[in-house]
Amino acid sequence: MQVQILPDAAAVAQHGAAFIAERAAAAVRERGAFTLALSGGRTPWAMLRALAALPLPWAQLQLFQVDERVAPAGDASRNLTHIQANLLDHAPLPPAQLHAMPVDAADLHLAAADYAATLQRVCGTPAVLDLVHLGLGSDGHTASLVPGDAVLQIDDADVSLSGPYQGQRRLTLTYPVLNRARCVLWLVCGADKRDAAARLRAGDATLPAGGIGRANAWLLGDAAALG
Repeated sequence: MQVQILPDAAAVAQHGAAFIAERAAAAVRERGAFTLALSGGRTPWAMLRALAALPLPWAQLQLFQVDERVAPAGDASRNLTHIQANLLDHAPLPPAQLHAMPVDAADLHLAAADYAATLQRVCGTPAVLDLVHLGLGSDGHTASLVPGDAVLQIDDADVSLSGPYQGQRRLTLTYPVLNRARCVLWLVCGADKRDAAARLRAGDATLPAGGIGRANAWLLGDAAALG
């Protein structure tokens, strides 16, 4: 894992956007497309606003979600609501290239299987994403891989429905697809993340986040979290 400590959350957001833009350009040069999966969280909102202003190869970009809460369309708890407001409303991504998690489906287990099939259709079999952006909770969770959830044990599916966490169930990418990604970009900010970040950097496998491979991982964080 490569680690970069930056002064504050604003600097982390700017560096994160530049990192994604560089990876996008390289992927298009090498493979003709760029597949990106985004998580939620407040620091990424600023990163997405910065990303929208950069000259990405939008026509070759396929955008996925790392996880999503089961909530109505437009709900403030939905990651997609903030992806839309901070990125998609300001960037020329073709609508067909946004692959939103179908959390409004009647059968959420079938919805998870359908999303996994979309990943395979776009990213190959098995699905390999170019870049996955992840955050880190103070309890060590990432994506919607949370402490004690059965989803942590899944090794035969790329997408799953989690149990309730903070009052909501979620669809989430699982370890298999996250660990096949060509690159993982962690963004971690705030003093409340200091302990979890230290354990992540130390390779603590008891954290849900510790199940993510380190060989192709970059960790960007502010001084409060990583200093």
